[in-house]
Amino acid sequence: MQRARRPAPARASENARHCNGTTERPDTSRPDGYNRISMKIIVTGGAGFIGSCFVRLALGNPSLEIVNIDKLTYAGNLENLESVANHPRYRFVRADICDLEGLRRIFAEVKPDCVVHFAAESHVDRSIFAPQPVFETNLRGTFNMLETMRAHRVERFIHVSTDEVYGSLEEPLEADEQFPLQPSSPYSAGKAGSDLLALSYHKTYKLPVIVTRASNNYGPFQFPEKLIPLMITHAFDGKPLPIYGDGMQIRDWLYVEDHCQAILKIVEKGRDGEIYNIGGNRSLPNKTVVEQILAITGKPSSLIEYVADRPGHDRRYALSSEKLQRETGWSPRMDFERGLKSTVDWYRTNLEWIAHVRSGEYQKYHDQNYANRNQELGAVVSEPRP
Repeated sequence: MQRARRPAPARASENARHCNGTTERPDTSRPDGYNRISMKIIVTGGAGFIGSCFVRLALGNPSLEIVNIDKLTYAGNLENLESVANHPRYRFVRADICDLEGLRRIFAEVKPDCVVHFAAESHVDRSIFAPQPVFETNLRGTFNMLETMRAHRVERFIHVSTDEVYGSLEEPLEADEQFPLQPSSPYSAGKAGSDLLALSYHKTYKLPVIVTRASNNYGPFQFPEKLIPLMITHAFDGKPLPIYGDGMQIRDWLYVEDHCQAILKIVEKGRDGEIYNIGGNRSLPNKTVVEQILAITGKPSSLIEYVADRPGHDRRYALSSEKLQRETGWSPRMDFERGLKSTVDWYRTNLEWIAHVRSGEYQKYHDQNYANRNQELGAVVSEPRP
């Protein structure tokens, strides 16, 4: 594979608290090491798909205390956290990261050691129909988080981002952390901007910022507007499975728990001011993923329906996670076929959860994006906006 590279950094210390809660003696000689016996973590967006997985996983480590900040927008769901809602080391605070004064009050009270910043508007199609919320949350919200940290210093800030900031890559290219940013949508442009903003606060104000960029996640509790849960739920209902364009857009698939394990490793061993890619090492065309879902659910391929493609749709994403693997020892554990079957099984046994999240606002968006897709997309890309 052809990659943009730079010299390899020094290997991070192996002496740190493991994710399973066991402890090794801290290496206090390393000035850039992050070794603590216990830590209090603020998680933003912790009621969402990836954030809630991180919260559940982190609470398995007896040295970690979690304070979850979430506005509870359409994709934030406290049902995702029912299993830990009464955990003694967990607390939920309903708050908006766009409220700077509210954030400052929370930080002054909590006094966190670390922040893991998931909160974002993360759906590309929503960003095309309505770009303003993407700007407000992904850029202004991240700005507010960084400004809050200037007043209430923490020891680590993990800014969670996406491989979409690299744009579409021709084969055989893979993006490493120095690859040029070429975002294609309001969503990915907003994330690229917030990445650069976060890194600038490290350079200018010496804040302990780390940026992570992950490939497409899948797994339990994912809101059913994303490809895999949308196709699973449509297959259950015998509804058409809408595939954009020719369905040959290639994505790298990462099981959500593998992603969160990587972030925990970066909390332990990552280096301030660095970027870490997190990939699943399983690249597939969207059409192939949909066909596998149909096979698992026992539904016919005649349910596939090709619909108008997304404006500016990236053709291929590809990541190199070599740096993360070299510095932390992390690698993805879940192979895609096993993870996909497990995910389908989870949705099959959680039909009540699906019914709850598909009501109200979700149904309105679903009709806009699928039932009236050609008309709605035509209006968005051709008509001037006030």
